[in-house]
Amino acid sequence: MTVRSAPDRLLSVLAAFDHEHPALSLTDISRRAGLTLTTAHRLVGALTEWGALERDESGVYHVGLRLWEVAALAPRGLALRQIALPYLEDLYEATHENVQLAVRDGAEVVYIEWLSGRSSVGVHIRVGARWPLHATGVGLALLAHESPELQERYCAGPLTSFTPYTLTDPARLRRVLADVRRTGVAVSDRQVTDDALSVAAPVRGTGGAVVAAVSIVVPQTDAQVPVLVPAVRVAARGISRALGWRPSALSG
Repeated sequence: MTVRSAPDRLLSVLAAFDHEHPALSLTDISRRAGLTLTTAHRLVGALTEWGALERDESGVYHVGLRLWEVAALAPRGLALRQIALPYLEDLYEATHENVQLAVRDGAEVVYIEWLSGRSSVGVHIRVGARWPLHATGVGLALLAHESPELQERYCAGPLTSFTPYTLTDPARLRRVLADVRRTGVAVSDRQVTDDALSVAAPVRGTGGAVVAAVSIVVPQTDAQVPVLVPAVRVAARGISRALGWRPSALSG
C-alpha cells in the first residue's frame, strides 16, 4: 500500500473541489479526497485557518478568498486576464459575440476569461473550464506553436471525439496545425458541439513565444469567418503588445 505524503493529502483536499462540486461537507471532502474523516478534519481545519477554505453557517465548505489572492499572482492567470481584458472587451463590442481567452496546461486548454455574447451556442465555457487542445480554436492556436516534439506526442495520443466533426485523425490534425502556423489563425468548426464555430489567434509574450490564445465563438450556421478573422487578429495583437511583444522581436 502506497503511503501518501502530507503535501499530497493536503492537495487532495483542495482537489476535491471542482466546478461540479463547489460546496462540500466534511464527509464529502473525506470521501472525494480518499482520506479518513479524522485526517480530513485536521487538514480542513488548517486550510480554513489559513483562508484557503471557508465554512458557511450550515457547516459546508467552499474555496476561500485567500486562494483567489494567491491566484492573482499567476502570470498566466488573473494577471494575464487583467492585461487582456480591455482588448477582449473591444472585441466583444465590435462583434457582440462570445469572446474567450485561454492558456495551455499540459494537453488541455484552460479558459481564464469568457465574455458571453448575444448568440446562443451549445458549448457554455466558464472560467477554469478545460478542453483537449485539438477540439477547440484556442487549443489549435496554442498547439500549433508548440515544439514539433510536443505536437508529435499529442498527435500520437488519444484524440477524444465530441461530434462527427472533431479532429481525431493524426494526419489531418498535423495538416491543420501547419495551416494555423501559415495563416496565423485557427478555425474550429463544430468540434465540441454541432452548432458552434470558433476563430482563434495566438497571443505572444515579450520574447515572441505564444503564451495564450484569444477567440470568438459564434453559431456555425451564421458564421462569417472572413469578417471574424481580422477582428480576432487585432485583439490578439493588442494583447501581445500590452504584454511587451514587438513584431521586430519575432520577424527581425
